[in-house]
Amino acid sequence: MTNTHSSIPPALSAVILAAGEGSRMRSERPKPLHRLCGRPMLMYVLDSLAAVDARRAVIVVGHKGDWVTKKVQEHVHDIELEFVEQQVQRGTGDATLVGLVGIPEDEDDSDVLVMPGDAPLLRASTIAALVEHHRSTGAAATLLTAVMDDPTGYGRVVRGREGRVVRVTEHRDASPEELEIDEVNTSIYCFRRNLLAPALRRIEPDNDQGEYYLTDVIEVLASAGHPVEAMVAEDPAETQGINDRLQLAAAEAELRRRTNEALLRSGVTIVDPAAVHVDTTVRVGRDVTLFPGVMLQGSTVVGDRTKVGPNSRLVDTVVGSDCTIDQTTAREARIGDGCRVGPYAALGPGSEVPSNSTTGPFYTAEARR
Repeated sequence: MTNTHSSIPPALSAVILAAGEGSRMRSERPKPLHRLCGRPMLMYVLDSLAAVDARRAVIVVGHKGDWVTKKVQEHVHDIELEFVEQQVQRGTGDATLVGLVGIPEDEDDSDVLVMPGDAPLLRASTIAALVEHHRSTGAAATLLTAVMDDPTGYGRVVRGREGRVVRVTEHRDASPEELEIDEVNTSIYCFRRNLLAPALRRIEPDNDQGEYYLTDVIEVLASAGHPVEAMVAEDPAETQGINDRLQLAAAEAELRRRTNEALLRSGVTIVDPAAVHVDTTVRVGRDVTLFPGVMLQGSTVVGDRTKVGPNSRLVDTVVGSDCTIDQTTAREARIGDGCRVGPYAALGPGSEVPSNSTTGPFYTAEARR
């Protein structure tokens, strides 16, 4: 049993389930690689581990797994990554058992986060609170749950005496009384590893799909007398998964809202936040002003006191300080300090505007050969 009184917490790893096809996305691209604000959604799930001392993240891949592995490795991350393949998609329970292969056996006393690869709105503070709740209560498993105004379609969290979680009942299997429950499972958990693996081996594919459901582990543990806890997320919206393009667009809108809010708090003026799109990969200096219609994408950097817009799109472009960029399109370009660019300028890949230059209207530049 985990010693909850020890000053040294048990090791922590994460298993991220990213093997599904995501057929409702109607895309050749694997669902975990669909982009929001310039990055694959799977990278935001990894970001949510930033506030916990996770040793590694084991990513369970399946559908087009080589593509997922290659793309994730191209992005910067601060955690050791392991990739394991679920060769046949037989459900979340089977995927989790496959994921445990990526955690060394000598960490049998560790804690394991299990998370879906399609929850890009998760905040690091929420995952940290989940791990803290799990450890402080000495639970065998702790679910992150959410209270929904309309819980239709979600698995209901059934509690027993003293509020302990008894099981998770899928919507289609719920009784009329259980359908009245508004607390739902988010598919985000923290487990004691030495109890998780045996419980996974006890579940059966007793469902229409013939799949092994991770949710069944909750009833296995509770029935064996192990304490199962739940922590209710403060904001249900951040636990939402992405299943189609409509949900992808809604999640992107929320990430843009968070990004613009952070920029405003850091000393950037955004004249109309609803009309300015800034990727999470962009860096913007202080006292910058962004006018309506601005799009800053990729690895773009904007220096202090620069004014951008209206109606400018900069992609992978570096802009110096004290510039005015007016109705300009630039890709992989460099603009020095103190420049006035536009209106209607077009800067191609590799082009440069020297410091203290004025381009004038309808300026076009490509890289020098």
